[in-house]
Amino acid sequence: MVSCIFAIAGPSGSGKSAFARRIQQHFREQRPNLIVQIIAEDAYYHDQSHLEFEQRLQTNYDHPDAFEHTLLKQQLDALCRGESVQLPEYDYAQHTRSSESRMLEPANLLLVEGIMTLVNPQLRQLFDWRLFVDTPIDECLRRRVERDCRERGRSEDSIIKQYEATVLPMYHEFVAPSREYADLVVAGSGTQEDALDAVLKQFSLMQEQPGAGHHLKVRKS
Repeated sequence: MVSCIFAIAGPSGSGKSAFARRIQQHFREQRPNLIVQIIAEDAYYHDQSHLEFEQRLQTNYDHPDAFEHTLLKQQLDALCRGESVQLPEYDYAQHTRSSESRMLEPANLLLVEGIMTLVNPQLRQLFDWRLFVDTPIDECLRRRVERDCRERGRSEDSIIKQYEATVLPMYHEFVAPSREYADLVVAGSGTQEDALDAVLKQFSLMQEQPGAGHHLKVRKS
């Protein structure tokens, strides 16, 4: 049943998740007959239950190798075949995959959001359209500190240290260059109305013309 898979990439704290939720909410309000699901790349961090907790703290979570992209690709392929999948869940407090999982049914539109979604070539070829949420890096850090203190029980000092040690270097090495693969660059602040309209147009185009991926390429900064 999956007809389209859109990727939403960008740096940590750029607003990828918020933009994905906004797209999903629009469809719920305006086209409730269509099913839109969000898959977070974070759910595919490798299971680290075999490591001691202190060892898990040393993992570079901002490197492509931190993610089990092969499993993500397998599950996207299964969804495209009309099969349901068990999405993994990640436990941020324990820095490993949770024993819980979530059943996900096929959808009309899948939104796959995460920092490395445009970095992996095998993943890139699955996406019908690719978005990159571009937000000033200082604003990304401010948002990340606020989110991780509030939602993940971390100290501001630990967040900033991690940001300087791995997040920022990996952003420059992997995330920022992946912007070039985007069909649409979305400003991470402001109303984002134009970007939302572009997403809706592209989805409608693909519904009318199956296989029309990457037809509408809008490069905005």
